[in-house]
Amino acid sequence: MEYPQDFRCPISMELMKDPVIISTGVTYDRKNIEKWFFTYKKKTCPATMQPIQNYYITPNHTLKRLILAWQNGDNPHSLQPSPSSSPSRPPPRPSNRHEEIVSIFKTIETTPFKLSSLKKLRSLVELNDDVRDDFVRLGGVEVLVQVIVVEILMENSDFVAFRSCEEALGILHKIPIYEESEYSVKILSRPECMKAMAIILQRGSSEARFYAIDLFRKLGKVEYDWSGLIQDQGIDFFKSLLELVSDELCKKASSYALEVLIDILNAFKKSRIKAIQAGAICMLVELLPDSSRSKCEKILILIKLLCECADGRLALLEHGLGLAAVSKKLLNVSDGATKMGVKILWLICSCHPSERVLEEMLIYGSVKKLLALLHVNGTSSTKDKALKMFKLHGNAWKRFPCFPSELNDYLG
Repeated sequence: MEYPQDFRCPISMELMKDPVIISTGVTYDRKNIEKWFFTYKKKTCPATMQPIQNYYITPNHTLKRLILAWQNGDNPHSLQPSPSSSPSRPPPRPSNRHEEIVSIFKTIETTPFKLSSLKKLRSLVELNDDVRDDFVRLGGVEVLVQVIVVEILMENSDFVAFRSCEEALGILHKIPIYEESEYSVKILSRPECMKAMAIILQRGSSEARFYAIDLFRKLGKVEYDWSGLIQDQGIDFFKSLLELVSDELCKKASSYALEVLIDILNAFKKSRIKAIQAGAICMLVELLPDSSRSKCEKILILIKLLCECADGRLALLEHGLGLAAVSKKLLNVSDGATKMGVKILWLICSCHPSERVLEEMLIYGSVKKLLALLHVNGTSSTKDKALKMFKLHGNAWKRFPCFPSELNDYLG
């Protein structure tokens, strides 16, 4: 369900259940902002990144009443206390709407104070698909990309300018991007635009970072060439992606960041070294034990891609829980997770593993689970890899006291 923008918590992007106001005047869902302050020990406002003067939290009763009214079917279109006493303005007719959008574009292009015009444009774009189509057709993507590029990349960019960029990004986030959207894709893919969005991903508010990662994800789906951005941004870009992956408050942002990483590492193999240098293996291994099914599958795909290079395999083996975390997911999550886990173990086993590694595979239950796979009916590439591992290292495993005796049947 689509929630009105003002009803979303800027941290989780979900509908607020207990809205509260902090010292900067921004409203958040209580559980999210308390976690931000008291669990993560943050001293800034997530939306504005301003320092927090105090940790006083005030319930936003007005907003809570509006959310409840909306949930009960009243659907208030504005944040006025009473829709009956202050009726919202009806959506403009198509011809007026066209003129209004063009007028807002002109204002944005000519005034240094863009924020109010951008908010007005956002309220229009959120009305329906027809308005969004008009926005694109009238050159809206180019107008907003220009705002983002100029404001972010200029040397003396201030807080207000940064907020304008975040608002522009929020509008672009609402625009669908398909392979047929060639014009929009071309503009968004410009190096200066991608660089600006990467900066927002690193320094923006939690809301703006969500918009940026969503746009990166959409561009990845239309086969964007990541090589230029990776060469320009380097390890810092991967660090910002990994920070989003570990975000427990906004699960969508975390999921989108995983998708973007998979897309980058699949399409641009040279990027894998940079991801490893940014600490990808360490973070992914630590997230793996408590991950949901979907997140687990994506994490294992990433570990598998990183283990296709020697540095990735070394990083996994150097992590004390690397093999254990991967092995634990075999046969416990899904067929997809098991398939990826076996591929990871195969990459380790096929590259001359040390005796210590082979012993750890026995201790952590990897061998036992691979053996269980051999009892599955039918044939599969996963089963074949398990059998190959036994043929390669069965005799070595046989020397250890914890060697499973039924493995003898497969060693001839």
